[in-house]
Amino acid sequence: MTSHTEIVEACIRQDRAAQKQFYELFSGKLFAVAMRYMKNRDNAQDVLQDSFVKIYKNLQNFRFDCPLEAWLKRIVINTALKALQKQPDWQIGMDDNLQIETTITHSNFGFENLKYDALLAMIGELPEGCRMIFNLFAIEGYKHNEISDMLGITEGTSKSQYSRARQLLMEKLLKEKRKEDRSMEDLNLEENRKDILL
Repeated sequence: MTSHTEIVEACIRQDRAAQKQFYELFSGKLFAVAMRYMKNRDNAQDVLQDSFVKIYKNLQNFRFDCPLEAWLKRIVINTALKALQKQPDWQIGMDDNLQIETTITHSNFGFENLKYDALLAMIGELPEGCRMIFNLFAIEGYKHNEISDMLGITEGTSKSQYSRARQLLMEKLLKEKRKEDRSMEDLNLEENRKDILL
């Protein structure tokens, strides 16, 4: 089976080989999405499994009016958000009073020299509310009014949490830059010593 349409149709017919192929085709990408929201691999794996149960159950409703991967991703995100909201300590700080700048670009954020994996690791270290909203806004592309509907929070709270996430990430980037600068200085000093000794 080559096309997504054929695989989806076979999965709807309960074809086990097609379901296996479908899982192998999308599970890696969808697991990466789950990992952006969950605290550890076990929780992300639980979200992935729950998502695939929902996907197989609702596959007959998919009409190919949007990319299949986008539809699958939306299910994983919703499943992850529901799992997080069920946790007893889940909450997003309510703060509607911050002045927010919501524009994010490579030039003003310092991403240009940062590897994708390093950026994801930094995002993963953010407090839960900030991490969730940063993922939804900056990576998934949802608007703050959509995020407020998804999470049952005010739009102002979404904006303030996003602003806090940006601030924390900027601090992390600055810390990394200082580390790199110190390493370069140490390297230059070492080379200067060698030159003197020669």
